[in-house]
Formats: sequence, C-alpha cells, structure tokens
Amino acid sequence: MGAIRDPEATKARIFAAATAEFAARGIAGARVDRIAREAKANKQLIYAYFGNKAELFSQVLEKRLMELAVANPVDAEDPDGWIDRLFDYHAAHPELVRLVFWEGLEYGTGGIPHEDERRGHYARKVAAFAEAQEKGVISDAVPAQDLLFLMIALASWATVQPQMRRIVVGDTEGDLARLRSSLRTAARRLTERCP
Repeated sequence: MGAIRDPEATKARIFAAATAEFAARGIAGARVDRIAREAKANKQLIYAYFGNKAELFSQVLEKRLMELAVANPVDAEDPDGWIDRLFDYHAAHPELVRLVFWEGLEYGTGGIPHEDERRGHYARKVAAFAEAQEKGVISDAVPAQDLLFLMIALASWATVQPQMRRIVVGDTEGDLARLRSSLRTAARRLTERCP
C-alpha cells in the first residue's frame, strides 16, 4: 500500500521552502527545483498547485503578510507600541521584509500580482489611522496613508539594512534598545497632537 498523500502538509512544506528560496534569491534567482527538493515534493506538483514561479512567490508573500496582520494588527491609537511590536516582528521574521523588497526589485513601480487584494489590505490599515485622526487620538498633520507608509518604513528599515544598522547604530543589546526607544519616540512625534 502506498503512502497517504496529504495535500495541505505538502503545500505547507512548499510554502516553507519557497519562503526561504525567494527570501534568499528573489523571484528571478529562485529555482523551483530547489524548492521541490527542500519541500520533498514533485516539481510538477508545485506547478499544478501554483501555476508558475511568479504566482508561487505572490501567494507566499500574501500568506506572510496575512500572518503579520494577524500577529500584529494595526493599532493607530497606540502607534509607538504598534511600531515596537512591528519592529520585533520584522526582527523575528526577516524573510517577510526581504520578500517585499524582492517584489519591489522585480516589479518596480508597475503593477503586482493580486494588487487589488493588497490595496484592500493596506486600505484597512490606512482607515484605522484615519479613524484615530478623526477621533482626535492622534495628529492629522500627516495624511493617514503617508503616516502608515512612514511607520512601516521606520519599523522595517533596520531589518532591510542590517549592515547599515550595525555600522551606524551599533549591534550590541544596548544599541538595539536605544534604537527601539528612538523608533518609539519617532512614532510618537509623528502622531502626537500639538497642544
């Protein structure tokens, strides 16, 4: 009797292997045969499940973004706490930021696969900041969409550029604690209401 196939377990192994491969090599540099080997899956099965390498990348990135959204929902009423948690998430899951940057390198300013879904994802976060601004909880000096973009950039840049962080900021526990405090201060200043 042959082995029982578990499509969900196979897809989970493919996603894990694809995450590592895409984070390390980007879309163009990734190889489906390496993903298949690491996932212990048939290469043709990957194509059957996902169609092509670009679609696999897109689905991997969307899944990782949704995991972030679930693990760290936007909290526009506590922006310095939210940025602190976002900083921690990116430090613990650097592959997510790498995937986002590979996507940027591959697609540039052109459209991305499943862009409407991504727009909806970010629109909900922008709406949370806009609502906090309307309630007067945070400043409306910076438009909500710009504020979200700035906050994400603040929280992710240390993970995107670890060598710059090490050279400019330092790499000791004290250096990282100081950077974290500075990020919280920056988030607070971007959002605090003037008296």
